[in-house]
Amino acid sequence: MTKSKQTARAALWLHSNARLLRGLGGVCALALAAWGGAQWQAWRAPAMDPGQREAIDSRLRQDSAALQGSIAGLAGKLGELQGRVLAMESVRTRVAQAAGLNYTAPELAPRAAATVAAAASPASAESASSAGSAEGLASLQDDAGDAQVMDDIPAQSLPAPSIGSAELLGRHIDALGRQLETQEDAYALVDAALSRQAGFQASLPTLSPVDYPALSSSFGWRRNPVSGRHTMHEGLDFVAPRGAPIRAASGGLVTRAGSWHGYGRMVEIDHGNGLRTRYAHASSVLVKTGDIVRQGQLIARVGSTGRSTGSHLHFEVRMADYPLDPTLFIQDDARTRLAQGGDRIAQAAAGSPADAGASVLR
Repeated sequence: MTKSKQTARAALWLHSNARLLRGLGGVCALALAAWGGAQWQAWRAPAMDPGQREAIDSRLRQDSAALQGSIAGLAGKLGELQGRVLAMESVRTRVAQAAGLNYTAPELAPRAAATVAAAASPASAESASSAGSAEGLASLQDDAGDAQVMDDIPAQSLPAPSIGSAELLGRHIDALGRQLETQEDAYALVDAALSRQAGFQASLPTLSPVDYPALSSSFGWRRNPVSGRHTMHEGLDFVAPRGAPIRAASGGLVTRAGSWHGYGRMVEIDHGNGLRTRYAHASSVLVKTGDIVRQGQLIARVGSTGRSTGSHLHFEVRMADYPLDPTLFIQDDARTRLAQGGDRIAQAAAGSPADAGASVLR
């Protein structure tokens, strides 16, 4: 009875673990097959002779040398590009200074040296860390006094400097790319500032409005020809015959064109940035409000309309509606003639105030 129970238990165990046994058998069969295949491939593969191995090693050495040569060439080109970038930075600085641009914004500060230092090899960090030891050596040199310090380095050929790995070269290239982006931003800002400056200079009324430089009244205090009292004259009076052409001193937008109290027929031009010019006492106005005129364009003709004692042009320059001396804007050659005319007016006023007041126009 006991043997039959043991036999039944063994049969039951084998029946319950049949799958596990079949799996173990399959794994063993696969392992044996793999080992047999490897042995067969090793038996079929021919052995490599020393000549073939030497040829392969020689080819690998040649490829390595060619790769090092390529890296050396790229490193040389990279150094040349870095030198050009530094030269561009110095040119940008000189251009900005020549144009009168003084930038203190962080994005325009020269960062070429910092970028190059950031891309430098780890040797730069070692040199920076040795700064403290250099300061210590300074004290030793002071203690040496007048003792002669010499060295004795035998003649020798130094090995070629190590170029570094391709990874280090890649870091240099990335740093150079960032530096070029900074240069592009800086040049764009300089270009924008120069364009704005050129636009502002082009808007200045530098052209004399008439071809007659003689002045009957200059800018400043004078005796009014109508009331006889001393008043501020806010412009220049150019003596010119009736019908003489009046031209725009600079380009801009016509904001007034027609009769105005005291000015008679007048043209006012807005040149931007709060700067305006007025041309008064005209016999006829040739533009209308809203017209865009260019410098030198015919806008009116000389007359004696409004409060005027004779044919002339009254020319004003105003900034934020505050009168400015037009001689500060008119070009040098015309300014010289205007200054001579102003001197004659001053001499006439000093010699005979009554005559000067009679000759002065609005």
